[in-house]
Amino acid sequence: MLDRNYLRRHADEVREALKTRGFDFDLDRYRALESRRRTLQEETETLQAERNARSKAIGRAKASGEDIAPLVTRVGDLGRRLDAARHEFQAVHQELEAFLETIPNLPDASVPEGADESDNLTLRTCGTHPLFDFQPRDHVDLAGPALDLEAAAKIAGARFVVMTGQVARMHRALTQFMLDVHTDAHGYEEVYVPYIVNAESLKGTGQLPKFEEDQFALAGDEGHYLIPTAETPVTNLVRGEILDPDALPLRFVAHTPCFRREAGNYGKDTRGIFRQHQFEKVELVQIVEPQASWEALEELTGHAEEILRRLELPYRAVALCGGDLGFSAAKTIDLEVWLPGQGRYREISSCSNFLDFQARRMMARFRDPDGGRPLFVHTLNGSGLAVGRTLIAVLENYQDGEGRVAVPDALQPYLPGVSHLTFDGNEPSA
Repeated sequence: MLDRNYLRRHADEVREALKTRGFDFDLDRYRALESRRRTLQEETETLQAERNARSKAIGRAKASGEDIAPLVTRVGDLGRRLDAARHEFQAVHQELEAFLETIPNLPDASVPEGADESDNLTLRTCGTHPLFDFQPRDHVDLAGPALDLEAAAKIAGARFVVMTGQVARMHRALTQFMLDVHTDAHGYEEVYVPYIVNAESLKGTGQLPKFEEDQFALAGDEGHYLIPTAETPVTNLVRGEILDPDALPLRFVAHTPCFRREAGNYGKDTRGIFRQHQFEKVELVQIVEPQASWEALEELTGHAEEILRRLELPYRAVALCGGDLGFSAAKTIDLEVWLPGQGRYREISSCSNFLDFQARRMMARFRDPDGGRPLFVHTLNGSGLAVGRTLIAVLENYQDGEGRVAVPDALQPYLPGVSHLTFDGNEPSA
């Protein structure tokens, strides 16, 4: 959520900044609500002060033996007016809060201008595309029955998968490899979190109320949802907390399934497992002091890149333009891996700095070292990486044209004795 004081002082600038991300900030409605809220607050405070003064006058009159009936009547009238003003103030306050919850974060000045992903800015390209003397196959054709989409459709419906045998084992190996790198090499604390969260948690990280239609709500339950990403439960670990500055930065890593309706992507990427209702990610979350968040974004992005480098997968880093920026992010760097089966780069991680936007929604703060009021932390997160998409990238980049996929050197310790996966009816090769 945006800083209310900043918004009151700089509403015009906020409107212009939000235009760069294609958001039409209804300035007239905001000013009308804010004006009404301020008027009602002043009226409530005036009535309260007057009632307090007259109540004291009743005490003095009673002590001196005066007739207090007229004063009591007056105080009673003030009480009724005060109750009505409070009720109206609360209604306007709630309407204003609901309005503010729909406003996205302000894009950082370094965010490129643009309307959609075609306007994103490539920052760097790493690794080289594999050279094939054959027509590369995509992951669906490569893995065949080991990616059983028909069985998943029978069990659950479209956009699910059943992985079997060596593909399931490779998926597990990738997960363990990512967790080990982030905990052992990068110093993240591994956490295991619930896969079901309450609505307050989704509001805290910005998925509600804006993206209600993308969430899987529990049937017959009031206010509980399957997590769309580990970002939600992990970041909410600090919701409502006042942290010791000596404890910062906090770095967490979590492996979870993720559940999304993908309502905004209907009909997109329907082949294979690239875009699923259920998928798995290894998520990185950092909680830092404000002055450290931009350096932390570079660090976190580098940690995600390290997985791609160790797997020797070609990729590029892309700064999202304003029109492609997520709701809560001030800046996002996407990592896009090369997929030979599609002949293009595709997103495998989004690394974002939210500044204090999520922290304000969650009331996540730290003690001011100088003894002032608690300050809001800054929050960041990124995939390190999306496991299913990494599986796709390994299958497609390491294929040999004969139905085999070489196991990357970095995964050899997780698949001992296996140098290749074979998908033309043979067992894995040692």
